[in-house]
Parts: sequence; C-alpha cells; structure tokens
Amino acid sequence: MKKPINFKRTILLAVLAITIASCSKTHNTIENSNRTITIENVLQSQPLVESGTFQQPGVLIHPGDSSSITFSAAKGEAFTFATMYGWSNDLFFAPANPGIALYDASGNPINGDVSSEIKLWDNGTRINQKPGSTVNHPGIAESTAQNIAEVNGIDAQGNTYLPASSLIKASLKYNGNSMFTLTIRNISGGTPNETPFSPGVWAVSYIVGGNLLNPNPIYMEGKPTANGLTHIAEMGDNSVLSTYLRSITGIFTPLSPILAVVYNGISNPIYTVGQKDDGHGLMALAQKGDASGLADYLKNMKGVKSVYVLPATGSTVLLPIINGQTGSSVSQQMSLSTGDKIAIATMYGFSNDWFFATKGDIDATQVGDISSQIGLFDDGTAINQFPGAGVTQFNLAGTPLTESKPIEAVPNPNEFTILPGIDSIVKVTMQ
Repeated sequence: MKKPINFKRTILLAVLAITIASCSKTHNTIENSNRTITIENVLQSQPLVESGTFQQPGVLIHPGDSSSITFSAAKGEAFTFATMYGWSNDLFFAPANPGIALYDASGNPINGDVSSEIKLWDNGTRINQKPGSTVNHPGIAESTAQNIAEVNGIDAQGNTYLPASSLIKASLKYNGNSMFTLTIRNISGGTPNETPFSPGVWAVSYIVGGNLLNPNPIYMEGKPTANGLTHIAEMGDNSVLSTYLRSITGIFTPLSPILAVVYNGISNPIYTVGQKDDGHGLMALAQKGDASGLADYLKNMKGVKSVYVLPATGSTVLLPIINGQTGSSVSQQMSLSTGDKIAIATMYGFSNDWFFATKGDIDATQVGDISSQIGLFDDGTAINQFPGAGVTQFNLAGTPLTESKPIEAVPNPNEFTILPGIDSIVKVTMQ
C-alpha cells in the first residue's frame, strides 16, 4: 500500500509556491492508451469566508445600544469589523489586524469580553475637530491625505480620547459547531468621548496552511485608506465598503488527489446515493482527502479494470485559481474498450465530508467536457459545518464529529452558503 498523502501539510507549501511558479500538469501515461482524462480545479477562489454589515442604513448605535453579528470560524481565523466614531470627522473603531482572536492557544473557543482588541483609528482624510455633537461633517479635507494611524490617547490635532475599550465593549460568545456571536455595545455615554457608532462592516478570512488569505480586509495601518472605508469613517455609510467585501467573499477550496476508476459490467463502484458509506475507504477520501484505502479496495473488486490516484505535481492537492494564477490539474491516459465506464472522486477540501464524484455510469470512451456529469455529495459520516470555517474540519486542524447518514447530494443553496455551479469548481475533460 502506498503511503497516504498528508493533505493538510501540503496546502501551505502549495499556496506559497503558486506565487512564484505556475502549477504543473501531471501527465502519467499507460501504453496503448486511447483516451486521456483531465481534471482541473477551475474555481475562481476568494479570500474571505464570510462578510456582511451590521445595523440598517441610517440606524446608529447610540450610547447604551448594542448590535450583534453571528458568523462561523475555524481555528486560526479572526474576526474584524469597522464602525464610525460618529461625532468625529473621520475616526473609526476596528480591531487591530488581523482581527479578534476566536480560539486560544490550545484551540478552545474564546468567550467573554474582547474589548481590549478594539482600537480607535484616524482615516487620514479630514482634519480632526474636537470630537462631539458639534463636529461639522464632513469637515476640512487634509491638504495631503495621511495614512491610517492609531489614535492612542491623542490625535494629530491634539484632541484627547479615552481608550477604545472605554467607549466600545465587544463580547464574544461561542454558540457551538464553529459558530460565534459578537455583540458590540456602545458604552461611551457620560464620558468625555460620548458618541454614537455608525452602521458597520465585518469580515472573516480563510486560513490556508496556517496563513490568513487576507489578514487586512478592511484597512492597513500605515497605508492610505481604500475600498470605501472613507465612506464609513467620514459619513457612517457602510454601503461602498460592503460592496467591496462582498466582491472578495466566496469559496476557496483545494481538491484532494483524484481517484479515477475504469470499470465494466457493474454500477459506479465508489458510492451509491441513498445508502450509507460502506466502510471501504470513501470516508477517508471524503473527510481527509486520502484515497489510498479506497483505491486498494477497488483494485480487487470484480468488474474494476483500472484504478488511479492522481496527485497534482508539486502541490499534491489541486489548488483553485488564486489571484488570477491558473488552478492545478492532473491528467491520466487510459486503455479502454467499448462498454467501459469511468468514475472519479475527490474531496471538497475545506469541508467535513463532502466529495465531488461522477453521477451514475459515465461512458469512458466519449470525448469532450463531461463536467456536467459531476455532482457534489455529502458522505454522511461527519457533522457538517460552514465550508472553510469549521473547527472540526480535518484540513483546518480539526477532528470530524461522527454521524451516520445516507450519502446524499449537497443542496445548493445549503444551510451555510451558496456555492457556484459545480462546473465552475471542477472541470473534467475526456480526449
């Protein structure tokens, strides 16, 4: 038996490598082959798992009021937000990057007061007046826009401020199953810096191989404001920045090494919808991206002619399109006869136990794009969480929580998100 591929360890190396070299295609050949199958990860990946807004437009968070946000996050992911210090020219509250930590060093979810992680920032676009209800909006523009800077007790014009944690209270509650609720409360009432807070934005970045894909989605200290943050900092308008964040929020997932099977005279040997996982190795593929056990089992099954496990060159896993860089692909030449069928399976890497697979029995001798014949399925062996934000997802340093349900197609939309079309994630071509 071949040594199983360590799916988790390869993701970081693969993501780092993609910035300096194109992903290579694998071309394994078999003598006298008459068809080549190519599988590609064609997903236009995004760096943010989730993003959103809080408070309706024009509805302020006055002293004594609060607003809550519920979201999912995996270990190592962080939560960030921004809201205007309303009675200022261009100040805003936000956590220091990369955001509020959600798990402690032991991997336990954090509960309680996290206000100390919130800071007050100067957007650098307006000259600061003395903060208060008499501030003129928008005020006088800086002759030259300044970089975003923390207001640590005093601003550039000499106005003084209490620590952000004395004005805004942030409380974190773990709801279970990777879900948190952050409650922002305005506690500025009666202080020298009393102020309402504006409607705001929030975001959670994917973590890949231990690194956040976007550790600074809202602002960067020491850099000019961008992407609509000025609209929040000067006017309390979260619409522009929200639109930007939505544009970089979506799906990111690698695909595990591809299992490809040629068979004849039997039904699809990998899985059967409506039946439970039969314990022959599909669970390891669906939960961990390890196809070795299932491949060994299938090699001895009557009616199975050929079995291949296809890792991507260099990265092992098939990476999506990242910052315009072409996603990974693998190819395999096969000797086929009339009546032969082809089946493939690969893990939706950032899930608990989802896998892509051919639907039904696919003619292996056909030519062309057969992506429409690929489905996404739930193996029914692990409790589902938000894809890419699950604390028990194996490839995000978790241990899947066991369940026992029949294999079924993953609905879209599902309880967590809306996925792009399957042919926008996996492309399969026969040549």
